[in-house]
Amino acid sequence: MTTDADRPTVVAATVPGADLTRPVPAAPASGADPDGPTGPAVVPPPPLDLAATAALVGEYRWIEGALYGTLGEWAADTPVAAVQIHLDGQSLRHAWHADLWAERLPVYAGADPDALTGPSPAAAVALSLLSGVAPPLEGPGSTWPPADDGSPGRPGALPLLAGLYRVVLPRLITSYERHLRALNPVSDGPVARALYLVLNDEIEDWRAGERLVQRLVTRPHDVAAVYDFLERLESAVVGAGARSGLALFPESVADG
Repeated sequence: MTTDADRPTVVAATVPGADLTRPVPAAPASGADPDGPTGPAVVPPPPLDLAATAALVGEYRWIEGALYGTLGEWAADTPVAAVQIHLDGQSLRHAWHADLWAERLPVYAGADPDALTGPSPAAAVALSLLSGVAPPLEGPGSTWPPADDGSPGRPGALPLLAGLYRVVLPRLITSYERHLRALNPVSDGPVARALYLVLNDEIEDWRAGERLVQRLVTRPHDVAAVYDFLERLESAVVGAGARSGLALFPESVADG
């Protein structure tokens, strides 16, 4: 016959409101994997240091300023009123973004805001192709593989719009999202707020731009012209070193 002494001891749970008749699970045996079947805990990468943050913010400032100028030129050249209004509005938003990033440039000894404002090779070549300007022979963008005779010329309005909304803006959005994941929540509050504001605008502009492109593509010839330019643009950006996004991140920052 089983006696009380033979029964296992049950440790009652002490959580308020808990069922006191339920036993607390026993601690794992010595040497057991504390992470269990889920595997080891994921250790987040180290946050960006001040110099890396300054370089990224400076590149964002350059990209947004270049988009402001490029879209403003397109708006002045297009004869279609609806497209002109669209480009004018987005151009002004990019101008505001550039000013916002100028205000967020970190201030530290020896830092020159204008010297920090510049593109990575991928950003330089992307904006060069959107402007119809051959990339430089030296410096940012010089790794771009030449297309045709090396003087690409300015594409038509529809391929340019497709390049902006199907290559450049999606890659810029990816860069902003990647930066958000690498932020230090304690020290990077001002940069985080700017990223959220700008990212919201870019996603809205990207969706509006994609709708515009789809409305304008009405003939098989349009499809051919669009995808010919998209191939050249994406090939150039990848050839200039871009892998995830458009801005240049330190290797320590995960791209997933």
